[in-house]
Amino acid sequence: MSIIAEKVFKAVKTLPEQQAVEVLDFVEFLKSKTQKERSGRREIALATLDKHSGLYDGSSFNREELHERP
Repeated sequence: MSIIAEKVFKAVKTLPEQQAVEVLDFVEFLKSKTQKERSGRREIALATLDKHSGLYDGSSFNREELHERP
């Protein structure tokens, strides 16, 4: 566990149950927000790629294959 995670854990352990639930709700909100932002950026990037190249078919990219050197 990272230092930050340990500090959060120690702090939350001292809170009343309802406040701990609020902390958990906030953490889940932050994770969801981050996922939506990433998904939105990905969709914009793929739409831009499609617009300019006309070659993108919507398939997933394999990061390992993209970085292979001939």
